Amino acid sequence: MTELEIKKLLTTLGLCAKARKLVYGTEQICDALREGKTVCLVLEASDTSPNTHKRLTDRTAYYRVRHVRIEADTVALGSAVGKRTAVAAVAITDGGLCRAVEQKLV
Repeated sequence: MTELEIKKLLTTLGLCAKARKLVYGTEQICDALREGKTVCLVLEASDTSPNTHKRLTDRTAYYRVRHVRIEADTVALGSAVGKRTAVAAVAITDGGLCRAVEQKLV
């Protein structure tokens, strides 16, 4: 992905955050999956630890949810969704917004 494509993706994630259609953080994403909440897509930052990556990969595979590792670090991901701290991963919980984000991933 080019820098412009990554910027557009992060901007779209910001819109998802404004709409309150995101789940932030590894633990909260795993909880949402376990509780059967609607999760359409999980996006993971590029600089997460191997343990976090394995945990997200295993959970999303088990619950059959698409999981993508994007080319943005945890600080950039956190900033894009309006958090002052680093965010390792976000999950999109709305189908329409999920399609908008998936178009940016291509």
